[in-house]
Amino acid sequence: MGFVAWIVVGAIAGFLANQLMGSKDGLIMMVVLGIVGGLIGGFVATSLLKMGTVDGINVESIFIATVGAIAVIFVARALNRSGGLRRGTS
Repeated sequence: MGFVAWIVVGAIAGFLANQLMGSKDGLIMMVVLGIVGGLIGGFVATSLLKMGTVDGINVESIFIATVGAIAVIFVARALNRSGGLRRGTS
């Protein structure tokens, strides 16, 4: 998938994941979450589950990237609550 397609799928997936998870992240973070989610979701779907692909701007790619982005948000929240990720030192 081309670089522009990754950004488009990442933006869509990040937006959907933010809406579903109730996050208040900005545009850049949504795109980053979507791209990371696409990488993770694509790896899990193709390598471990032997199904699906993330190979273009289509519903299947967006769904896989969104599920991956939701997983990334969930893990980040869990780490943040346990003290694994801290913002600031106040």
